[in-house]
Amino acid sequence: MNHIYTFLRQIAEHNDRDWFHAHQVEYKAARASFEHYVQEVILRIASFDASVAYQTPKSCTYRFARDTRFSNDKSPYKRHFGAFICSHGRKSYRGGYYLHLEPGNSMVAGGSWCPPAPLLKHIREAIVDDIDRFRDIVEAPRFHELYPVVGEDPVKTLPKGFPRDFAYPEYLRPRLYTVWTPIPDSLVAEPDGQDRIEEMFRTMAPFNKFLNEVFDDYE
Repeated sequence: MNHIYTFLRQIAEHNDRDWFHAHQVEYKAARASFEHYVQEVILRIASFDASVAYQTPKSCTYRFARDTRFSNDKSPYKRHFGAFICSHGRKSYRGGYYLHLEPGNSMVAGGSWCPPAPLLKHIREAIVDDIDRFRDIVEAPRFHELYPVVGEDPVKTLPKGFPRDFAYPEYLRPRLYTVWTPIPDSLVAEPDGQDRIEEMFRTMAPFNKFLNEVFDDYE
């Protein structure tokens, strides 16, 4: 697995099309190893979340070329490999499990990324209606140890339409209902690496289940 990080360090240093096309062998070997690893992760997640059982590395992994149309960074290629393992594939808004390998910035993450406004409102309403269950999930000791911050990109004030006296406003402010935890680059090559990643995702599973029940109800 170390050759994955070797290639990613090289592409970060030589992020141009000529270098990339001259090193297709290294890219394809790194990509194949990552996809093989993702296949094993899918199987392990399916043991406790059957909704992902029919996903494949192809349905979960992202293309390596960057979309530079709206970015000041015109580098043509990413500096990481990523896979979002979700019952509806990598483009879904539903809760899922994300593995990100990048030298010095690897992580395990998950949840719902950028849900559209109607779904975001529905998530917040479900949290208000079932706050005890939500707190049991996100404040469980192991969950909180791994994922101390619940949600990203919070609004500055409580969203309109929600009770001003709600006791846990921090759970209603996020625009992204995600969680994440860093992992050392060495983890994927360690003998118990898959076991440890499985445990991180297993701990996350009740959070995704809560979100996906909301999505099921909305749909």
